[in-house]
Amino acid sequence: MMIEAAKTFLRRFRRNEKGVSAIEFALIAPLMLIIYLGSVEVSLALSIDRKITSTASALADLVAQDDVITDDEIRDILNAGGAIIAPFSAEPLEIRISSVFMDLSGDVEVQWSDADGMAPLGEGSAFEPPAGVLTQGRSVIMVEVDYRYETLFTQLGVQHFDISEVFYLRPRRSMVVSRS
Repeated sequence: MMIEAAKTFLRRFRRNEKGVSAIEFALIAPLMLIIYLGSVEVSLALSIDRKITSTASALADLVAQDDVITDDEIRDILNAGGAIIAPFSAEPLEIRISSVFMDLSGDVEVQWSDADGMAPLGEGSAFEPPAGVLTQGRSVIMVEVDYRYETLFTQLGVQHFDISEVFYLRPRRSMVVSRS
């Protein structure tokens, strides 16, 4: 009798469809939430990537418009990077601005370099620019920007995105942007 009652109960339980959608939702909701939050994180990382590109471009442009850069001007330009990436945090922002010159014999060296959050390049050190960036007797302003974006998904193994940009721009007013 007890076995018959158990069989009847199991048959009714198997046919009963009340709560099936709640169970399906409980199984799917965490996955959907992770997908949603992941797409938000990727969207934010892409926004920061655009900001970093804009920062590198704007800083190179500010330096290239001058023919002589002073210490105060370079400090202001480096500080402008934090304002450009707003509303994102400027704390993980690293910037290096350098002037690279190719002499008439084709040797390339760093004329000057300043940085915030990373080490400047050594004055007079050799440098290997990408092909076609420099011509003999000319210089180029090189701005390097690095940013580490920390994600919400550290428990899932995606801790951060390292975003980098290098931007080259020729001086506008002279062959070389000097430092004073």
